Amino acid sequence: MLLGPPGSGKGTLAELLEERLAIAHVSTGELFRREVERGTGLGRRVSRYVLEGQLVPDDVVVAVMTRELQRRSLTRGVVLDGFPRTVGQAQGLDRLLMRRKQPLDGALYLTCRPSVLVARLSGRRVCSRCGANYHVQTMPSTRQGFCDRCGGRLVIRKDDRVATIKQRLVIDRAKARPLVAYYRRKGLLHRLDGNGSIDKVFQQALRLFGRQGWLEDDRVKNS
Repeated sequence: MLLGPPGSGKGTLAELLEERLAIAHVSTGELFRREVERGTGLGRRVSRYVLEGQLVPDDVVVAVMTRELQRRSLTRGVVLDGFPRTVGQAQGLDRLLMRRKQPLDGALYLTCRPSVLVARLSGRRVCSRCGANYHVQTMPSTRQGFCDRCGGRLVIRKDDRVATIKQRLVIDRAKARPLVAYYRRKGLLHRLDGNGSIDKVFQQALRLFGRQGWLEDDRVKNS
């Protein structure tokens, strides 16, 4: 699983691991959006909490992730992005993996300087129409201010404004401590330097995977 503050690159690294190593990427945010779009019972519960500005309760998050993981074989492994966020969710994941006799290999925490996080998050732009993501420096749209996919106008999310970002980071650090301590006590925590380019972070992850024996040799060499 990938842990780290907002903007540390968890989602991008997860996508790269899926693309280059064929390790399934499961994103909590994507699952929530899918459930909401489908209008499922879980989706309605998630939507209600989000609209009220509340955190989605642990039991709901665990239920969504359990449903997703149960429908996958996981024979080639899975990278969890955005889950768990609390010790309660981590314990729920442990119970699920124990039933499947597929214990967690490790929890990778991406460390990043606050100034880097602020620069990354404040530069994000989102299409108001289709939701596609861009960045003014690292992934700009071809036509400034407009989406390459659908032509919609690009906007700054409210939680990507500098003042809001700094507040989010303070809150995230406080909330992350118990979860980081939980995986440290279990001997599963590994730290990666997330300050550099995504390719550098990926190479770090690849070396770690090789040392831990999490991948077959040919998959490591071919990457």
